[in-house]
Amino acid sequence: MGEKREKEEWFIYGFVARGTVVLSEFTEFTGNFPAIAAQCLQRLPASNNRYTYACDHHTFNFLLHDGYVYCVVVKESVPKYVSIAFLERVKEDFRKRYGGGKADTAIAKSLNKEFGPMIKDHMQYITAHADEIEKILKVKAQVSEIKSIMLENIEKTIQRGEMVNELAEKASDLHSQAL
Repeated sequence: MGEKREKEEWFIYGFVARGTVVLSEFTEFTGNFPAIAAQCLQRLPASNNRYTYACDHHTFNFLLHDGYVYCVVVKESVPKYVSIAFLERVKEDFRKRYGGGKADTAIAKSLNKEFGPMIKDHMQYITAHADEIEKILKVKAQVSEIKSIMLENIEKTIQRGEMVNELAEKASDLHSQAL
């Protein structure tokens, strides 16, 4: 029961922003998390990437993609893959719902009523499925490793084929010269 309770408290705060304008947010906790996250948001570079800041036993994780910023604040004990899985899930859902639509012109916190509960749902989903997500990530890592080994093997095979062709040409040249 203790582990389940601890997992339920992994996620502290989450938001989606367009640039530095927070469009939707969710938290069940009181504290200065929104203020700290907003300060971090002001300092983020504009490029598509992931950023993590540590502060007071919490990590502030950001995913920047096409002018939008997805953020989640978690306890520092939460595995990194949990934050990444959450951010990717929120990004995909938000883009499906609002991509090229009203999010492009929405004012601050105007999507709270619609998307705030979705942020909460994604937090609950990731918490409930963390073990499966970890297994999937391990399998993906293994597949990636196998893929790189296969590409390396293909490259070696092609090089060997080129060497065999060169040897065949040299043998042909020697045969011609011998005649």
